[in-house]
Amino acid sequence: MSQNKNALIRYKTIDKCLQNQYRQWTLDDLIEACSEALFEYEGRENSVSKRTVQMDIQLMRSEKLGYNAPIVVYDKKFYKYEDDGFTITDIPLTETDINVLTETVSMLKQFKDFSLFNDVSDILQRLEDKIYAEKSHTQPVIHLDKNEHLKGLHFLEEIYQAIIKKNVLVITYKSFKSTEEREFNFHPFILKEFNNCWFLVGRRKGSQPITNLALDRIISIDYNLTLPYLEQNFNPDTFYKNVVGVTVNTGMQPRRIELLIDANNAPYVTTKPLHNSQRLIKQNEDGSIIVHLFIIHNFELERILLGFGDSLEVLRPENLRERMKVIFQKGLLRYEKFR
Repeated sequence: MSQNKNALIRYKTIDKCLQNQYRQWTLDDLIEACSEALFEYEGRENSVSKRTVQMDIQLMRSEKLGYNAPIVVYDKKFYKYEDDGFTITDIPLTETDINVLTETVSMLKQFKDFSLFNDVSDILQRLEDKIYAEKSHTQPVIHLDKNEHLKGLHFLEEIYQAIIKKNVLVITYKSFKSTEEREFNFHPFILKEFNNCWFLVGRRKGSQPITNLALDRIISIDYNLTLPYLEQNFNPDTFYKNVVGVTVNTGMQPRRIELLIDANNAPYVTTKPLHNSQRLIKQNEDGSIIVHLFIIHNFELERILLGFGDSLEVLRPENLRERMKVIFQKGLLRYEKFR
């Protein structure tokens, strides 16, 4: 058992003892009670030293744990709570505690239909009740980005269970580029979230590359229990190491991409790198910077680069520079067309 867990058991045991006002508690009594409590949890002898319990009492008295327990000594050997009704299990929440818990509950409730979080649903309810009782009606200080109307989230639970149980799925899917639905077998490996959207990553067949399916394009899901699941030693950290987003163009190798960022956006790109391979090459006198990435060119990377507008210039490779140039020229023609 971890030391933190041991300490928590001792604190609760001391608290329980001192709540019992019908008995006098010496330091030896508290040591014995803590030793018995640890034995009950661990199933083996675990003697607690005198110094350990003395330190526990000091910590419980202090602000460090947030208890501020009014533990006093009387008749030079007995311990008790000066406030007869005190207990460490009824410590009022601080404003910071309330804010953190409020935002945590808000975040977890987004996954209320996902069985992975079912075990904490009762805890969330109790937390909400506690927070409601403690706080006044104020605006949250953290705003979480979410899309309540995002399609496909109801498939999360079914897909999650299929991955755990290694079941082959029969998926009816309609991609953005297709005008018709298609049905195919799919071996699911992981669920991946990117840019507030969910994707299912896996293979259709052993001979085909690993691909991803957007959950909001899935029409229906069934199971093919006769088809053996394709065992795969899949490491997502390795697979997505050289890309941003979810699209990995199989067969392509990462290339050096060199970018010029203007002075206004340089601090943003410096403090929030576009990719973990980003390195600063040069700091120009006008405040602009040149950085390079070692990355595979994909759809998501293009969207990020285009999002900077005229604040970013692709210096190399030449083919990516030309592609960006063509896209901006087409965009300019579109605006000029409707003047």
